[in-house]
Amino acid sequence: MSTTQPNQLTLISHKLCPYVQRAVSVLEENGLAYKRIDIDLANKPDWFKTLSPLGKVPILVVDDETVIFESAVISEYINDAYQTHMLDEQPLEKARQRAWIEYASAMLNNIGQLYNAEDEKNFLLAERALKDRFSRLELNLKATDYFSGATFSLIDTAFAPIFRYIDVFEKLLDRPFLPHQPRLQHWRQNLLRRPSVKKAVDPAYPMLLTEFLAAKNSYLGKIAQQSINPRKSA
Repeated sequence: MSTTQPNQLTLISHKLCPYVQRAVSVLEENGLAYKRIDIDLANKPDWFKTLSPLGKVPILVVDDETVIFESAVISEYINDAYQTHMLDEQPLEKARQRAWIEYASAMLNNIGQLYNAEDEKNFLLAERALKDRFSRLELNLKATDYFSGATFSLIDTAFAPIFRYIDVFEKLLDRPFLPHQPRLQHWRQNLLRRPSVKKAVDPAYPMLLTEFLAAKNSYLGKIAQQSINPRKSA
């Protein structure tokens, strides 16, 4: 690690944000000391509005004076500042890895469409689009523990929140999402049991996400409502 490290890292976050999870996994993976402050995005404090140019989490405050925003930028800053080697140093391979991180972000947009779908028809359309992305991902995976081989990288931190969503969706729907994709399943299992990935969320995450979904008047939201209170929803 570099000997010129910032004195203090403060991560402003939200308990359910998948982009926050990326940054936390990078910090945890490298054993870096940091302070985490979770905020309510529905009632953003004034100090946060002042700090965050886009009004989004995560933001990383370095030494109480420099604000870095956007999860990919935060992750790369940590990688560079602390020489964590979570991206390839060869320019072409690094570019390829960055491209797949963007692919993960596109999949998070698909997930948003899925849980916001108003009815079953639109839900199934969103599910098909998401599965198409998973199928392309399966074709680009090697039969290894992580995306780039045996080494845990920034790509892995970008995809772990997606698989965490899928875990909750599968329990709510009572059916598998990825039944015929063995490389994805192997990768998924490795990611979700990695300590730095586990520490990215509160242990109550599955219930917190279910409650978040249940507050929505959507197809999946109604299923989540029934999961929380089956008698009332019956």
